[in-house]
Amino acid sequence: MKKIIDGNYACSYVAYNFIEACGIYPITPSSPMSENIDVFSNVDKRLNYFKDRVKLYEMQSEAGAIALCHGLLQNGTFSSTFTASQGLLLMLPNMYKIAGEMLPFVINVASRSIATHALSIFGDHQDIYAARTTGFAIFLSSSVQQVMDLTSAVYLSTIDSNISFINSFDGFRTSHEYQKVNLIDLNEINKYINKNKIEEFRQRALYKNNVTRGTHLNDDLYFQLSEAHNIYYNKLPEIVEKNLEIVNKITNNDYHIMDYYGSKKAKKVIVAMGSVCQTIREVCDNSEEEIGLVEIHLFRPFSIEYLNKILPSTVESIAVLDRTKDSGEVAPLYLDVLNALKNKNIKVLGGRYGLSSRDTNIYDIKAVYDFLDQEDTFDNFTIGIIDDLNNKSLKPVRFVKKFNNQEEILIYGYGSDGMVSASKNIISIIGEKTNNYVQGYFEYDSKKQGGLTKSHLRISNDLIKSSYYVNEPKIVVCTKTSYLEKYKMLDNIVENGIFILNTNLTDEELNNYFTDNDKKIIKDKNIKVYKVNASKIAIDNNINGKINNIMSTIIFKFIEQVNFDDIIMSLKEMIKTKFKNKDSNIIDSNLKGIDQALNLLVLVDTSKFTLNGFDLKNDLYSKLLSKRGYEISVKEVLHHVDGTFWGGMNRKETRPVADFLPVYTSSNCITCNKCSYVCPHGVIRPFLITEEEKNNAPKYIQEKLINANIPGKNYYYIIGISYKNCTGCGACFNTCPGKMLKKALDMKSSKDALTEDFIKTNDYLFENIKDKEEVFNKYTVKGSQFISPAFAFSGACAGCGETPYLKLLTQLFKDELVIANATGCSSIYGGEAPATSYSIPWANSLFEDAAEFGLGLKLGETTKKEKIKEIISINLDKIKESEKEIYLEYLNNPTIDNSKKLLSIIDNTDIKELLEYKEDIMPKSVWIVGGDGWAYDIGFGGLDHVLATGSNVNILVLDTEVYSNTGGQTSKSTNIGSVNKFAITGCKQSKKNLAKYALTYENVYVAQVSLGANPNQVINAFKEAKEYNGPSIIIAYAPCIEHGLKNGMGTSEQETKEATLSGYFPIFRYNPIDKKFTLDSKSDFDKYEDFLMSETRYKVLEKTNPFEKDMLIEKNKEEAINRYEFYKNKMEKNNE
Repeated sequence: MKKIIDGNYACSYVAYNFIEACGIYPITPSSPMSENIDVFSNVDKRLNYFKDRVKLYEMQSEAGAIALCHGLLQNGTFSSTFTASQGLLLMLPNMYKIAGEMLPFVINVASRSIATHALSIFGDHQDIYAARTTGFAIFLSSSVQQVMDLTSAVYLSTIDSNISFINSFDGFRTSHEYQKVNLIDLNEINKYINKNKIEEFRQRALYKNNVTRGTHLNDDLYFQLSEAHNIYYNKLPEIVEKNLEIVNKITNNDYHIMDYYGSKKAKKVIVAMGSVCQTIREVCDNSEEEIGLVEIHLFRPFSIEYLNKILPSTVESIAVLDRTKDSGEVAPLYLDVLNALKNKNIKVLGGRYGLSSRDTNIYDIKAVYDFLDQEDTFDNFTIGIIDDLNNKSLKPVRFVKKFNNQEEILIYGYGSDGMVSASKNIISIIGEKTNNYVQGYFEYDSKKQGGLTKSHLRISNDLIKSSYYVNEPKIVVCTKTSYLEKYKMLDNIVENGIFILNTNLTDEELNNYFTDNDKKIIKDKNIKVYKVNASKIAIDNNINGKINNIMSTIIFKFIEQVNFDDIIMSLKEMIKTKFKNKDSNIIDSNLKGIDQALNLLVLVDTSKFTLNGFDLKNDLYSKLLSKRGYEISVKEVLHHVDGTFWGGMNRKETRPVADFLPVYTSSNCITCNKCSYVCPHGVIRPFLITEEEKNNAPKYIQEKLINANIPGKNYYYIIGISYKNCTGCGACFNTCPGKMLKKALDMKSSKDALTEDFIKTNDYLFENIKDKEEVFNKYTVKGSQFISPAFAFSGACAGCGETPYLKLLTQLFKDELVIANATGCSSIYGGEAPATSYSIPWANSLFEDAAEFGLGLKLGETTKKEKIKEIISINLDKIKESEKEIYLEYLNNPTIDNSKKLLSIIDNTDIKELLEYKEDIMPKSVWIVGGDGWAYDIGFGGLDHVLATGSNVNILVLDTEVYSNTGGQTSKSTNIGSVNKFAITGCKQSKKNLAKYALTYENVYVAQVSLGANPNQVINAFKEAKEYNGPSIIIAYAPCIEHGLKNGMGTSEQETKEATLSGYFPIFRYNPIDKKFTLDSKSDFDKYEDFLMSETRYKVLEKTNPFEKDMLIEKNKEEAINRYEFYKNKMEKNNE
């Protein structure tokens, strides 16, 4: 049976058969494997080999997940887990134990980079290489089909050998690549599972035997037992080879622990592992030379005997490709091959490729084979980059393929426009309805929503081995007109190719958007450019923003290898099936959109295009922002070698992605600044204008000004919108109170909003009007918003519930603020390089250690402050009398004002030693920021310890009640009844009361805040926490796209208000200074169920678990009432 699946699905499909229970923890890109296990068990009710459904347990961290698995194994229960990168590193201590105890166990790893100079979610082999000394066998697959086939061999081998395995494949390139594969027959596989070994494992269960395990040994015994393991590892290659023969028999393949591919008379051979092997096979297929490949499957233990056995006797030179960076060391696979061939007269060179999913194509591989012919070869070469610093990189060698019947399609989409889904539909329909092979791979940037997506699609009559980006597209698709000005989309398009553009512009207008480079390509390669206003078709058919089926229809029209009429019929059937439980109007609207698509497709007359001198810039940041990082050389980034980038660089990146924009009408404005307060992206700003600025302003500004309503101050007022950075979420519009039922903000389509007056007005305000940050009390909603935020234009989702808190934090404490950010949503949209969102000191360490890391930052600052005071104290006699008072004020009270006074005279000080600490004089307010996944789960131990130290640090928990960054998995902040990943039938556990826990420390400032419930309370909590000389923690309720708000994320501020009014999330403040507990909200529990049912995460219980729905909702409410009563009683008790 053939099916269109990705590598994660292939692995979990097979793994499910062999396991009884698993401990898991979400991490990209491996999370879908665990999610699939959950679905197989709880939705599909699928049975495994043991005639049971797999039990899945989500733990608080990867360390917890593998510890759980260790316990399961010791109890005679077959277990597995799924992880990558930092997750695998957290498992290392237990891995040594599990391997040492000879337990049959598999960790399935979608291999990913390790965070070093920077975090990266993308793929290479750094993580599995870090585990190579644990005693785990390491096995790799290079394609989706191989993952499907070979995962069985791994499980059979761990059962037969009692040796634990890492089952690895490349993160993203294989884990998320869609291919048409043959599903393995698990019933056939089950016939070969060794029942005796199963029973032997059961009998080793701890509870069946009065034995002691995990003992302490001394020098007289430890060494011998370590060496006793050797006989098991020596047999393992033979055991794995035997099980591969079983797989070969069932799948009609020819897999081995190492596979040779290529000429039997090869003189040049590449040795490699993982997805690059598919690319190397393609080069071998298209070469006239005698070349070959050794694909390593069983990397640990490494079989010297087998490598020598399969190498052709004609081999003269070998290149070993490692997908890792061992700084100052020779790479692991290269060392293995060197050792294996040390007695042979073969030249062996080592090279590096593909770090962090760096694309490696056939031209890079051809460069390696050609390099082996040279006399002046060298080790540690690199491919796929431009290394002009170390001069170690090989230039790609282009060649023409002998066999090339692939159709390649490259689609540039916009996050949330549905084009990735459309691409998956395209390859699924073609793959399932025709005999063609298909491949789909999808690129994403780090934006949480609204970022660039690139879909790489291939269609062929033959098996597709091209495990690299599409580099010769016949069809290029673009869904945003603005991309024409930003990206090089046509550089690799083939002769007579097709370019399809979703736009509402005329041919004449398009002439101003295409770069000269693209115009030349269109002319020289005879490219046909088509345009369609798919967005308008969607609007006309009441499916606003959903252009995926419309664009799919047009793409199908130009694919030669399919019958258009048949495919469109299949597309329509798919839509009917997908929306069969929805309103029939949804189906009709989509079908009408499909029918209209081709009728509104227009061929652009490119003969009238003229060159106008417009091309993309070539400085470092321009290249990065326009996704041309592959053009950047090593030398160009030398000054960023430690991963440091300047803050606030996203001001250089404008993203005009909004379909709708707020338009300001000053006559309806009451100057409350609430629109600015709630804006998730800091794009809407109030401006105060002096009389002089008014007189100097153009008339179109003057006529819009109103009185600022600031007592005793003669300022004019106007709202400005940074329209090029707006996401169009509508939060400002939904919040605006307006006058006389007329709002001061109106959401209009971008085309209607972007009038000449609108553009001129807003450009003038942002470019010419200076901030007036001290005019109004900043500890008010109105006053805080006159301060320019040091966090803006982030890549967060439109309407994000987290970012308004962070923006406010920077407005209140900009001069003092330092942020230590836990990994998660807030670190991804906050620390994306080069488009950094913060203009204050900001750093991220790891997911699990943010609290400790932040404490270190604070203690480092404290140490420096003590040194400064010490230097001043012992040098008071050197200070001029006229300046002594300033020094003494700083010694007694180093406030911002006193620090500024000292800084104003420090350059002329006679205390020269003090100048070394000039940058450390200003006080710093350290804030540790993270989500509930960090605070409630993986980082809870550190958070607790930091609170217990009594140190003056502030903790801000952005509580979305779900793992937002990894895709919506349950956390310990998740409430009863909430349907999330790993809680398909509704969460059964109560939400952990983190605030109540923190309140057990009487010296900790504790607050819960809710953005829209009481804005002044939010500001007061921030102020009090910062001013308290001790630890503080603020838990901020943050609606998330995973909640499924009934009226969309543009109403997140209203949602926070309803959450508090209904009693779902009460707000309060506890200040240790006076031991006063203030409950800042009242709760109307009659509104409670209505609030829950306004969010999909609760409403969907009606479908996923109708039998327990009422019970779970009632229990949720009971818990809420108990929480509120606890806080109410505490207020009464503390304030007696």
